[in-house]
Amino acid sequence: MIKLFTITLAVLFPQLLFAADIGIPAVSLSVAEDGTQNYSVTIQILVLMTMLTFLPAMIMMMTSFTRIIVVFAILRQAMGLQSTPSNQVLVGLAMFLSFFIMSPVLDKVNTIAVQPYINEELAPLQALRAAEGPFREFMMAQTRESDLNLFLKIADIPEVSTAADVPFSVLVPAFVTSELKTAFQIGFMLFIPFLVIDLVVASVLMAMGMMMLSPVIISLPFKIMLFVLVDGWAMIVGTLASSFRM
Repeated sequence: MIKLFTITLAVLFPQLLFAADIGIPAVSLSVAEDGTQNYSVTIQILVLMTMLTFLPAMIMMMTSFTRIIVVFAILRQAMGLQSTPSNQVLVGLAMFLSFFIMSPVLDKVNTIAVQPYINEELAPLQALRAAEGPFREFMMAQTRESDLNLFLKIADIPEVSTAADVPFSVLVPAFVTSELKTAFQIGFMLFIPFLVIDLVVASVLMAMGMMMLSPVIISLPFKIMLFVLVDGWAMIVGTLASSFRM
């Protein structure tokens, strides 16, 4: 696999083969005493830039982002607001709230993986395995046992004894499924008070004979007023932040 990657790199980027002539060892491999292989910084940067394409998927699938953005979308639908707040505002708020919630995990990853790798105390693969631990602990804490058992059964993997034995390919979809289920449960609770307002307004308009007037137009100001009076944004953001098990 490594030889195939080197040959492909040489075919696609032949100028890299001559980088050593100008003092830049583009493709070099060093073998440590324990048998581990380390590639040159140029190759590591190339692999890192390739992995950045998966960064959006990692943010959505391995952090608290999924639960938060789904709850925000359901809240906007429950209030009857089609495009306010805009998608950019909701995504930005969800992302910064995700960074806030994930800060203990990110700090731990920085301590045990990123800084040792920068200080050349860990090889790239060792740093990657070390960074996997905090994310695994976070996702296992949010994942329902039923969802985890479902994907273990689909993957035809026998029951595992410890969380470390769960393959990452099984843990991620189980975590996302649990997050979606939790987000819909929170969204259902958010929908109830706004649904009550819609029913009351529709009943009043029906009793007054104003059947041609849309209840949504009348109920929307009352929904916004209720949301502001109860300090809805602070309540929802605080509830979401405290709903994660750390």
